[in-house]
Amino acid sequence: MDSSIAVLQAGLISTLGDLIATPSVTPPSDTRAVCAYLADCLKPMGFNVETLSRASGVDNVVARAGAGSPQVVFNCHIDTVGSGAAENWQSDPFVATLRDGAIYGLGANNCKGSTAVHLAVAETLMRNGGPQRGEVVFTFVGDEERLGSDGLAFLREAGAVRPDILFVGGPSQNRLITEERGVMWARITTTGTAAHAGEPQAGDNAVLRMVRLLAHLDREMTSRLGERVAGAKRSTLNIGRIDGGQSANVVPSFCAVDLDRRLLPSERVDDAFSEITDIIAAVGEPDGTWATELQLGTNGYAVSREGPGVVALSEAIETVSGRPAAYAESLGVSDGRFFADDKIEIVGFGPGDGATSHAPNEHVLVDELVVATHILDHALKTLVG
Repeated sequence: MDSSIAVLQAGLISTLGDLIATPSVTPPSDTRAVCAYLADCLKPMGFNVETLSRASGVDNVVARAGAGSPQVVFNCHIDTVGSGAAENWQSDPFVATLRDGAIYGLGANNCKGSTAVHLAVAETLMRNGGPQRGEVVFTFVGDEERLGSDGLAFLREAGAVRPDILFVGGPSQNRLITEERGVMWARITTTGTAAHAGEPQAGDNAVLRMVRLLAHLDREMTSRLGERVAGAKRSTLNIGRIDGGQSANVVPSFCAVDLDRRLLPSERVDDAFSEITDIIAAVGEPDGTWATELQLGTNGYAVSREGPGVVALSEAIETVSGRPAAYAESLGVSDGRFFADDKIEIVGFGPGDGATSHAPNEHVLVDELVVATHILDHALKTLVG
């Protein structure tokens, strides 16, 4: 192995080991310790480093170098899901374990592997004198795993980042993600009148009302969404959670259901929410006995494959790997969605297979970490010198 590659590989393994050993589980999405580690890594490199927060425990690191345009922003989320049952892991989820060419541990794949890569890219950038034109900003944020707004959304709202190009780290097996579906979470509530279960006709059953609404919604949306397809992407609806009633011997006076809608890039959150509300209204339940509430929503995006960020990454992939760039479909959503309406270039890219995310024995291939670092180094040199 070339000595420079060996040094890079050792550094990536060491950094990822430190990140895995620093818990940042959501909930509670406490990223203070891991952000302190990241800030300590970035400051000696010569970056202007800030730790910003608007929610207790949810810290976010912003490290910048250079000035002017273009502003190239790198982003990784550093919170993880929980590890689940320990017996399902072959090794301690909070101890990085090197096995068969891969590093195992909680967050190794999503998204601490990309975090280690971005740190390595940041180090190379500053060792070579920093950006010769424009500004490069590295961001490491919390609150992503619960689709929250106290991470990258907060940095956007605070004006801490105004990217021309946004590279979102995440497991794509070093393929490019240039399109992402939107997401909408909505809640339906129904109300009724409580009564003794021995005389249910004396009450008004809120759960039965919800059953009528959901049956109609499911029929109608199944028909409509079957026609909304764009390539491998589909428009979907999931009825994810239901809560209602007090006990079996009481006619329930309240019921709530939480929905998840994934939207094609051409669909809009407001339209999707109105569609659900209109379908439910058509059932004819009495006014005041049901309601819909939009809990969160961000539109999807699709960026040109001719943009400077995509072109720079594509050329870097071919230079490093000797193969043309490949594109991946995103199953979930990333923090890039907060910039979906800003008309900027958003590109997802990083090591790891999304299929191992959020699962026991999560892992990332060491070779993918090394290759991803070289690709981003090349792309960044093209963009900022």
